[in-house]
Amino acid sequence: MGEGTRAIEINLAQSHVMISPRELKSMFERGENLSAALRQQAGTTGNTEEIIEWSYDIQSGSYIQALQKAEYATYNQNYTTEIARLLTSLGQSQSILEAGVGEATTLGNVVRKLDTPDIAYYGFDLSWSRTASARQWLQQESIPGISLCTASLLHMPYATDSIDIVYTSHTIEPNGGREESILRELHRVTRRYLVLLEPSYELANDEARRRMESHGYCRNLLGIASSLGYRIIEHKLFPYTANPLNPTALTIIEKLATTPPIANPLACPRLKTPLQNVDGMLFSPEALTVYPIIGEIPCLRLENGIIASRYLEFCNRESPL
Repeated sequence: MGEGTRAIEINLAQSHVMISPRELKSMFERGENLSAALRQQAGTTGNTEEIIEWSYDIQSGSYIQALQKAEYATYNQNYTTEIARLLTSLGQSQSILEAGVGEATTLGNVVRKLDTPDIAYYGFDLSWSRTASARQWLQQESIPGISLCTASLLHMPYATDSIDIVYTSHTIEPNGGREESILRELHRVTRRYLVLLEPSYELANDEARRRMESHGYCRNLLGIASSLGYRIIEHKLFPYTANPLNPTALTIIEKLATTPPIANPLACPRLKTPLQNVDGMLFSPEALTVYPIIGEIPCLRLENGIIASRYLEFCNRESPL
């Protein structure tokens, strides 16, 4: 095969799909649904993290481009205005995180509407290209003060009880089957409130439910959160949704941890312990692991970590051993 046409192997439990990155990009340019195509070829109904990463990384930049369309821009303004109003109603906060920030078209406009410079804002995404697109767009729009990184919903690189308000915006959506693990991790990081803006299978009509089933979307977030003993203070349909066949539900979970605020919540995704910035990399003294920073974006997925027990020694710093 020529350069750029080599196949990648998508691992889906016992299934393996051989497909070239170039073909994935061509499929997107033809308007095909990449997640659906990968699921079909693999003979599965669910999305793995790898399917989600490839699908969204290939389409990175498309949400920013959509803002040029009047209809989507109006929706985004209404959607983010209501989110900002909601977050304000939860009381004074020192930190806000959007888990699964995508291209930051939601978080960026929420920050604009909150207009509160003393709040620390954070966002992460599974895809490096989407995170890089977000960083570039925020700079172009002169929206400062948002700390971005790459990470997984299953292993968030933040300390426990470290962010006052954690919210999602159709982030759990493609992760059907992993709802409980993701809710546990989101709740772990939350200090005061967890706000979920996710598809509502339970509040949807039959047509919308069939669509959600076909896409492997999440279900029963309310029931799972209740079974975990979380304090749910609100659950209802959100007034704005981009697609009537994908209705957004608002679920607010109150936590109110008693631990004091943390100035720097970023942490090793494996051990949840502090990171040190050493020679342009992030080092975990507890995990003896280095995480790279690429294009000024910390890459904090578990698989990004490089075991390097002598990193500080070779950087002429004090050894942790």
